[in-house]
Amino acid sequence: MASFALSRRTVMASAGALAAAAVLDLPAGIVAAQAQDAPVSHNPGFYRYKVGDITVTALNDGFGKRPLEGFIRNAELADVEKALEAAYLPSDALSISYTTLALQIGDRLVLIDTGNGDSGAPTSGVWMNNFKAAGFRPEDVSTVIVSHFHGDHINGFRLKDGTAVFPNAEVMVPAAEWAFWMDDAKMNAAPEAARNAFATVRRVFGPVAKDVKQFEADKELVPGVTAIAAPGHTPGHTVFAITSGEGRLMALSDTTNHPALFVRNPDWTAIFDMDGPQATATRRKLLDMAAAEKMQVAFYHAPFPATGHIAKAGDGFELVPVQWSSAI
Repeated sequence: MASFALSRRTVMASAGALAAAAVLDLPAGIVAAQAQDAPVSHNPGFYRYKVGDITVTALNDGFGKRPLEGFIRNAELADVEKALEAAYLPSDALSISYTTLALQIGDRLVLIDTGNGDSGAPTSGVWMNNFKAAGFRPEDVSTVIVSHFHGDHINGFRLKDGTAVFPNAEVMVPAAEWAFWMDDAKMNAAPEAARNAFATVRRVFGPVAKDVKQFEADKELVPGVTAIAAPGHTPGHTVFAITSGEGRLMALSDTTNHPALFVRNPDWTAIFDMDGPQATATRRKLLDMAAAEKMQVAFYHAPFPATGHIAKAGDGFELVPVQWSSAI
């Protein structure tokens, strides 16, 4: 019979987990996972709220971990670590979450971006589970609106094997984004490391290229959803004003990455921003607008449910999260 020695830390951790189970009546599998520091799944990640008569469902697609070194181009690593510590976040790496929006507008189901699909990292790619848990079916989607062509926003539109995920949906994309990423000359001139992004765009949209609807800024795309140009992150990066009655929401797409860094420090530029100065100017403009107009905002990369308001704070801003509610 094999023998082994239990460390005091292991004993205490197991005892703590079992004690918690006694109080909370947790399933045995969760108790075992907690005792071993293994990953434990939470409840489905969706959250609903209203914008006038439009029902918004935030759909979480997990997260990806990013090393801090080199993540912000124009800030010292020590300053980035300090900003994370001030937000009570780990300062060794950044967990970047993904949250898309589903809009119920009358009898239409409209998506803004589609997440990582089956191309995500081990900690992402949970979007479809959450989509179905929210009561939706892929065949019910009437319109997919795309903010920009980075993979974490478009890979959910088509699986790696080529399968179209939303068989009945029209797809709408920014004209400036299409012009850039579908340009063969730009792809051929891009650094080798960037060419995969061009290939991803072609894989996702190539089979339906003739049916893709390109839109310009300041156009109402579907009732209550208007495109607003927000270049810098990518050439055609777009945010969306969602309005109904007195309700107003700005879907900020990737105007900022994690708010603890880029809302509080709007002049910082992430490695993903293709034109840093332009991205900074866009960020300040939109955050100023949201703060001045007290407009609710939705982020792609904020902690779930990734919505709240923007308040001025010194030379930067603060995210004021909405109060979670069980009613919509």
